[in-house]
This record gives sequence, structure tokens and C-alpha cells, in this order.
Amino acid sequence: MIDAPTLFFDVGGVLLTNGWDTGARKLAAETFGLDYAEFQTRHEMLKTGFETGRLGIDRYIRKTVFHRERGFSPDEFKAFMFAQSRPLGNTLDWLRTLAASGKYRLFTLNNESRELHEYRVRTFELNSIFRAFFTSCYLGQVKPDEDIYINALGIAGCRREKAVFIDDRSLNIEPAQALGFNAVLFQGLDDLRSRLKEFGVEA
Repeated sequence: MIDAPTLFFDVGGVLLTNGWDTGARKLAAETFGLDYAEFQTRHEMLKTGFETGRLGIDRYIRKTVFHRERGFSPDEFKAFMFAQSRPLGNTLDWLRTLAASGKYRLFTLNNESRELHEYRVRTFELNSIFRAFFTSCYLGQVKPDEDIYINALGIAGCRREKAVFIDDRSLNIEPAQALGFNAVLFQGLDDLRSRLKEFGVEA
């Protein structure tokens, strides 16, 4: 097992905006004139398959939006979905500095559909920061299920006491702590930097 500090970062809500959260879906409904209640119901029925990679983006939008004729194209709707991804504050820039120090092992541990995840990796050059992406679409599991944390830890070859998990949702932090991870609830970059110093992590 590796002894170096190992950090597992959520992406949406920590480094970038949430790619396809409630706010983005409401905006999509307003922009494209969708019945939000119907759209949301269909999304909820399909989201697990979407986030675990069993349902690709084309099938997802066909089932949630294009189950009836629309006055816009699937490509237009997908472009809107991708456009919701933006950097969140200065956390991503700071993380690039942290990665450049070479002192820490950085991974993601996040829930995201395959196409949105891969778009975000390309667009924001996340592969220059992280050694690997423990993402729900690849692991077939989602947070807060305990197995996704256990599998990420094993694949990374990291002892629990050397792992630090960062997420913006308490519901995702709680199982990590129960499993023996160190965990930080993200509440902004300044607070994150202060909390990580407790674990000997500094850019």
C-alpha cells in the first residue's frame, strides 16, 4: 500500500459546477419549453442507469425529452447540457498548483454520466491533475453507496488513514467517515485549504 497522502475529490460542486443537477434541468425546461414535472419524473426514473454508464446520453435524452416531437434537435439539447459545466471559483486553479507539487496522489470520486464526465475531462484538462477517475459511469456504482468508496480505495492502493475525501454534500461525506476515511465537507476554497493543512497537505 502507498504511504503518500491520497486525495479523492468530488468534481461537481467542488471544482466545477454540477453538470446536470436540478438547477440545470429546470433551466433546460425553461429554455426548451419542456413540462418540467414530466421531464423530472423521467429523469428520476433513468438517472441511476445514466450515472452508472448503462444508459448513454443519446438514449437518455430520447427517453426524457424526445419521446415526442420537438422543435429543436437532440444535438442542440446535448450542447445545452455540456454548456452547463463551468469552473467553480478558484478551486480548480489551486488544485493544479497542488498537483504540480508532485507530493500528493490525486483522484476523483464522483457521480457522473459518461459523456458529460469525458467532456469535462477534455474541456478542463482534468487529466493533467488526476491520476485516475473513480467515476460512477466506470465503476457502475454511485455515492453514497459504500462499495464505491471501498473500491476506489483498493484500486488506488491506499490505506484508509492516508485517504482524504472531499465532497460538498454531507450525505456523501458520512459513509466515507464511517469507513475510516478522513473527510472534508467542501465549504469554499479558503476553508478547504485550512482543513487540508490538518492532514499535512499544502500547495
